[in-house]
Amino acid sequence: MADLLALYRQMARARALELAVADLWQQGLIAGEMHLGTGEEALIVGVLGELRDGDAVAVDHRATPVFAALGVDLVALLKEMLGREDGLCRGRGGHMHLFAPDRLAASSGIVGAAGPLGAGFALAAKTLRPGAVAVAFFGDGAANQGMLLESLNLAVAWSLPLVFVCKDNGWAVTTRSSQVTGGDLEQRAASFGMPAESIDGLELEAVSAAAARAVERARQRRGPSFIRGRCLRADGHFLGDPMVRTAQRPIAEGGALFGKVVRAAVSAKGGGLAARAGTVVGMVDQLRRARQGRRDDRHDPLQRARRGLRRQREQLELVDRQVAEEVAAAVAHALEEASR
Repeated sequence: MADLLALYRQMARARALELAVADLWQQGLIAGEMHLGTGEEALIVGVLGELRDGDAVAVDHRATPVFAALGVDLVALLKEMLGREDGLCRGRGGHMHLFAPDRLAASSGIVGAAGPLGAGFALAAKTLRPGAVAVAFFGDGAANQGMLLESLNLAVAWSLPLVFVCKDNGWAVTTRSSQVTGGDLEQRAASFGMPAESIDGLELEAVSAAAARAVERARQRRGPSFIRGRCLRADGHFLGDPMVRTAQRPIAEGGALFGKVVRAAVSAKGGGLAARAGTVVGMVDQLRRARQGRRDDRHDPLQRARRGLRRQREQLELVDRQVAEEVAAAVAHALEEASR
């Protein structure tokens, strides 16, 4: 049975690190776009909690919480995002392209790349480390990539010890996944000949139970499995996502945007009135759906986990303090050395 308090610690640690990273990014100390996995903690930690030494993990561009949960040194992660030569990947990977050889973990910013990378890890495990497994994390938008579909096929054809984990938040960048996806992802995976199930990716216990079944199947050399965990995307596709800002603060953030939309809708040029009206309605619906995914207790996996552990209040408070202190110390260390 999973140790829920220990798993909560990993969730809290990943969340605290990402909040610190967001702050550093807001200060301009981290360059480029920043893609966070805030809201995916239960799905990530619940799966990783079933792994052991020798197992491998392939990750998408939201790799920070995964690497934190795997126990990768937080200072090394922070230095990497700060572009430091002594970072995890010598400052060349940023937050999307990370590699931790001692943890057999790698990430890629290429959408869908976790599929073939995970299949490679699984083939190596089958050949070199019998009993070891691999996990591939990817989003629902990546599920339509050809390389991901090819990986599902090869994993079954070669009976690879691989667990596919789809973090389904309903969005492919700024497009609703349902608008560009035919059929059902769970049924699609099952059609390749592997077990597939959908779970509430915000519920730690549900994730742990599904992961335990899939990982055990892989260890017994019975082939791959597919887990679709529904979760949220609290910060949009990237930090500062204009769609999320507009959805959450329509007056302050959306004034200029709505003005352009109205002028375009009444313009004499372009498509017909029905087409324009449909476009405006579609934009409003997108913003409404983005607003529904905002961070709150109902959609926060950490708050759900805390409610499940409410009888261990003192232990929870201790964990939160320890995690906050650990992350604060890591940030201070990384910034102190960066200033030298």
